[in-house]
Amino acid sequence: MFKKSTYTSFIILMTIFVLVVAVQSCKKKSLEGMIVMSQCKGDIENPDYLSGSRWRNIPESRIVALHTDAPDQPLYKLTEGFYSACAPKISYDGNSMLFAAQQSENDVWQIWEMDLTNRKTRQITSSEGNCIDPDYLPGDRMVFSKQEIINVATKEKGYTLYTCNLDGSNLARITYDPSTYFASTVLNDGRVVAIGRTLIPEVKDAMLMIMRPDGTKQQLFYQSEANHHLQGRVWEMDESSIVFVEGNADNEKDITSISYNRPLHSKVNLTSQIKGDFYAISPYQENTVLASYRSDKEGHFALYGFNTQSHELGTPIYKDGEYHVLEAVSVVKRDRPKKLPSEVDLNVKTALLVCQDINYSYMQTNDSTTVVNKASRLEILGMDETMATFKTEEDGSFYIKVQADTPFRMQTLDGNDNVVKGPSSWLYLRPNERRGCIGCHENRELVPQNAQPLAVRKDPIPVPSPKEIDSLKRDLKM
Repeated sequence: MFKKSTYTSFIILMTIFVLVVAVQSCKKKSLEGMIVMSQCKGDIENPDYLSGSRWRNIPESRIVALHTDAPDQPLYKLTEGFYSACAPKISYDGNSMLFAAQQSENDVWQIWEMDLTNRKTRQITSSEGNCIDPDYLPGDRMVFSKQEIINVATKEKGYTLYTCNLDGSNLARITYDPSTYFASTVLNDGRVVAIGRTLIPEVKDAMLMIMRPDGTKQQLFYQSEANHHLQGRVWEMDESSIVFVEGNADNEKDITSISYNRPLHSKVNLTSQIKGDFYAISPYQENTVLASYRSDKEGHFALYGFNTQSHELGTPIYKDGEYHVLEAVSVVKRDRPKKLPSEVDLNVKTALLVCQDINYSYMQTNDSTTVVNKASRLEILGMDETMATFKTEEDGSFYIKVQADTPFRMQTLDGNDNVVKGPSSWLYLRPNERRGCIGCHENRELVPQNAQPLAVRKDPIPVPSPKEIDSLKRDLKM
């Protein structure tokens, strides 16, 4: 009797041991090949595209992992200890994941990284403002959006782009114009694309802006039609095409494709024939993206495959009657983007801008009967007042030295100080940056003429900073 009891106890203990080992093994199992996705319950119909609320930072959201070979098995809950977690981005080696999260309901959103081999997490940012939408940069760095005051006078807040090391050190701000930036993505060429929306002097429609990781060479990449909105991150399908979700004035969301080489003139709506809405996409297999989609506004977003060549929507990969599937990404290794050199020198407080001809415009006509009012002066506008006005050279060129990291706009004037063109969109130059343009409202695909502007034969015209202007005014009053 004793021997039988001992044997039975031994079998029970061995069974428990095997189960424990199996559970631990399962927990340590690599996520390679699986799909990581953010989910949320409830209504997502009224996102705020200015503050990011219920759009980029989603309350009570979670991040889970799905095994594609067994979609009916329970999901791996990766962010069990967080009140909210979203915006997953997988590292180039497939071993780590960046995400934005709140530990408790009233916490500020911060950026975290998870080791996907052991599920351990560590906090990267410790900001007073919400931090969202991280992405990996080469060189063990990341780019993300941080909420802070955009207009000191009105205390208006927006999201500014920052970079930092993956341990949170070496924090660097890279955008300085009065715009709010979301959903940054690092392209294979090393540049950063983000959704940008001007807030001052009035709120404008969202655009895709592109820049180097140090904030230099910022320019327009893609502009939506009026009253359209960009829904989330952009993704490269190959060396020539970029895809993303875009909503129209009726809040119907489709998948848009543009050419990498001609992003402003190559828009194609890939899902115009598919009834329903798309929330987000990401590359999956050849010519296929993971797409969160629902056929009607009463249903939940589920996970599908969509073929970008045939424009066909596949059968559901995963659907849940309780949770929406939001952003989904595949855990796979991918090529590391180029690491671009930086010309920024923080010891230099100024930057240089040269223009070939302020009277050049891609909208100008060749009709000889049309009277064109030529400009001969340039006005530099700051946030609140004029920073400088000066006469351009005979060929319409100018060469200026501006205070770095200071937003400004420009408008051209005729001899009677009437505005000919402008004001332009906001510009800023990083310390030691050198930039050139062809003219006002230039053709962004046009290469400048092979000619030396007259302006560069002289020293650049200094443009005082707003602080210097205020100081000068105080001196004059004395």
